[in-house]
Formats: sequence, C-alpha cells, structure tokens
Amino acid sequence: MTTAQIGIVVSIAVYLFCMLLVGFIASKSTNDVGDFYLGGRKLGPFVTAMSAEASDMSSYLLMGVPGAAYLCGIADAGWTALGLAVGTYLNWLFTAKRLRNYTEKVQAITLPEYIKNRFRDEKKVTLLIGAIFIIIFFVPYTASGFSACGKLFESLFGVNYQLAMIISAIIIVGYTTTGGFLAASKTDFIQSIIMTIALIVVVVYGIKLAGGMDMVVSQVKGLDGFLDMSKTYNNATQTGDPYGIFNKITMFCWGLGYFGMPHILLRFMAIKNPQELKVSRRVASVWVVISLGIAVFLGVIARAMTIYGSLDDLTDSASNAERLIIHIANSIADNGFVFALIGGLIIAGILASTMSTADSQLIAASSAVSENIVQDVFKVKLSETAAMITARSTLVVVAVIAIFIAWNPNSSVFNIVSFAWAGFGAVFGPVIIMSLYWKRCNKYGAVAGMITGGAMVFIWKFAVRPLGGAFDLYELAPAFLVSIIFIVIVSLLTKAPEEEIIKEFEEVKNM
Repeated sequence: MTTAQIGIVVSIAVYLFCMLLVGFIASKSTNDVGDFYLGGRKLGPFVTAMSAEASDMSSYLLMGVPGAAYLCGIADAGWTALGLAVGTYLNWLFTAKRLRNYTEKVQAITLPEYIKNRFRDEKKVTLLIGAIFIIIFFVPYTASGFSACGKLFESLFGVNYQLAMIISAIIIVGYTTTGGFLAASKTDFIQSIIMTIALIVVVVYGIKLAGGMDMVVSQVKGLDGFLDMSKTYNNATQTGDPYGIFNKITMFCWGLGYFGMPHILLRFMAIKNPQELKVSRRVASVWVVISLGIAVFLGVIARAMTIYGSLDDLTDSASNAERLIIHIANSIADNGFVFALIGGLIIAGILASTMSTADSQLIAASSAVSENIVQDVFKVKLSETAAMITARSTLVVVAVIAIFIAWNPNSSVFNIVSFAWAGFGAVFGPVIIMSLYWKRCNKYGAVAGMITGGAMVFIWKFAVRPLGGAFDLYELAPAFLVSIIFIVIVSLLTKAPEEEIIKEFEEVKNM
C-alpha cells in the first residue's frame, strides 16, 4: 500500500472504531424495546437536530449535490437544495412539537403505530399499510447505502466490491443492533460533524487547486448559464438551455418528502423536552442551509478545477461527476502522511453520510416488521427479553436482504433513492399533516390517503411521467396532492371521529 492509502486506512479505521464504541456505550442505556426504537425519548436538542439531518442527507450531500452542480451548473442542484432547505424548516416548524406530544399522548413508538392509535384503528389496517410501505421503500433504500460503501472502497483500494460492502454492513449493523435508536442518533450526531468538516476541507483545498477564488469565478463564468438558476449547462452543445418552470417545481418539490420520512419524524418523537425543539429547529435549519450551499459550491469549484487542469474531466457521466470529492480527497492524500490522514477524514465523511442514513433506515424497517407486523398485526405476545431479541434479529434479517439486493455492483439500486423519497413523502406526509392539524380527519381518510399516495407514486413514475412535457414532474408532487384530496373527501363522506378522539386532538393542540 502507498503512504496515501495507509493514511486513509488509519483515518477510516479510527472512525469506524469510534462508531462501534458509541454503539457499545449506548447499549448500556438500551433496556427495552422503547429504548431500542425511540431511545426512551431521551434525546437532547442538538443530537435531535443533527442526527435528524445527518440521517436525511446520506451520500447525496457529499456526492449527489456536488456532482449535479459540476455536470450541469447550479440550477438543478440549487433548486433541489432550496426545496430541501424550505422543507426542513417547515417540517420542524409545523410537525415536530405536535407530533412529539401526540405520540406520547397515544403511547406510540413507531410511525404506523401513531397513525393506528391516533385514529383508534382497532382493525389495524393503517398499521399494516404503513409497515408494508416502510418495508417496500426502506429495504432497497438501505441497500443503496451498503452499495455506496462497497463502491467507495472498491474505487479507493481496488478491493472486492462484495467484501467491502459486507464489512461496511457489519459495522453499521454492529453498532445499531447493540445500541439501537440511541446509538444511531449519537453516531449520526458525530457523523454530521465529520460531514461538515469534510465539506469545508475539500472546498478550501479545491479553491487552492483551482488557482484561487478569483480564478474559480472567472473560469466558470465562461460556461454559458452555468451560474444561472434559470438555465442548465449542456455539455454536448456547450450552451445554457432554459430551465423551465416544471424543472424548478420538480426539484423544489423534494422538500415535501420531509413530512413523511419515518427516520426523520422519529427524531421529533424522541426528544426529551418538547420545548427544546425550537433550538433543534434553528440548529437543523442553519446546518442544512450551510451544508447544502457548500455542497453546491463544491461542484462549481470542481468544474473550475477541471478547466484549470488540476482535476480530470468528469463530465462523461453523472456517476463519474459524483465521485469528484473522492478525486479531490486522493489529491490531498498524495501530499504526505499527514495530508493522507486528512484525505481519510474526507472519505470518512462520505462513509458517515451513507452510514448515518443506513442505520436509521434499519431501525425504521426493523420496527415495522418486529413491532407493527409480528406483535401488533399477528398478535404474537413476547416478553421484554424476547421482544428485544426479535427487534435485533429483525434488524439483522433486513440488513441481509439489503445486502443481497445490492450484491451486483452494476445494479441501478441508487435510482430507487429518489423514488423511495417520493414514496415515503406521499404515503406518510399528507396523513401526518392532516392528523396533526385537522380534527375531522378519520381512519377511513387516512387509509385512503396512504393507499392513493403510494399508488400514485408508482402510476406517475412509470405511466405518466414518461409522456414528457408538462407530465415530466417529480412523482412526489402529484402523489402528495392526490393523497391530501382523498383524505379530505373520504373523511367528509364517512363517519366523523368519536368525541374522545376530538377531545384528545384539542388537548394536544393546546400543549
């Protein structure tokens, strides 16, 4: 191994060891299923904020956003970042506190369980639908995280993809099964810091390699429309194509997904003191705006580096463009052992962004199977010890299935990430919002909204969007709208909620 590779390995090894150590320490506070899936509602405001955002961003922050900006300019990445920033703030503002209070009031530790208890769904239809959709979308979502880790190590060290993926999965499963939600949240907090440091280091070093800030600006100004939010740069024709209203809506609508993300909403449910959510909202919103802004800027810097001659041309494919941060990290590592450690920290940041999402997805998928389906739907009575064994065993099984899905290194598993985001946003987002803010909403409306929202994601993605033109809209937007319409119509056409449910709604509203 070269000096650069040794330095990178040392940094990554230290990082992975620390993650396992956190999981071991957190296991001391994980005594029952409530602790395993919701951390006993013990999270502080900073851990709540940063773990929520770290579990959200995944490798999209360090690879997807810079790659999009590098390839086609700031329009695509910029409108997406804007939508995500607005969605983050509104989710914290309107959903966080009321969901935290409501889930404690109805004694729910998972999202499907909250919907079931909120509407007094004795037949548990909402519980089963929610759990099924979580499995449908989260298992392959988790697989994409494992695949990212495998491809990262394969490209860095030339090791076998499957071996690298399995080792990465074992690390993630290791600290998640031992410490559960608390371990996932605390490691996510640490990982968000590592991700931030990685972004800053790469940006500063990239500016230096591009010849300075003035040179960065002058280089990309020569690319027609590259810095224009109303245009997208076309590499084939080297011109700026118009970035239409439907493109903007499509990218901006990513923010709607936040209202239905189980792994993010669980953080709202887990905070110790609901009054501290205001602090969490401010911390989370500031971090998202800054980190996404830096990620977009990194793509601009990398493109200037290519023009300047200090970075290879990566415009041949989106996949190569997304690897720009790896190329810059390797460039840093080539300057000696100390710089190799810094390069390793950047690679650890990529790992952190992937692992912080995968661990949260494992918890959510595991809870859907163990708590919601096995114990609630099939009414399998388990002791506290047996419930903990089932929870951890289910998590391992979910991880194994995800490994098999990601086994082929050439698979298109990454394509399902945006699809899964739309799925969660449309299935859970509307029903969560309506359950928190409309007292007339009932279980029939909730069932109709969840089913139509999930179905419309598939219909729009595979039958409508291929028509192009005005129909070329991200499936989350129409599916979200259709779900809300069905919730309202079906709720009004069916029996109003019982007085007990209305009274409970008013109590939570005034908390």
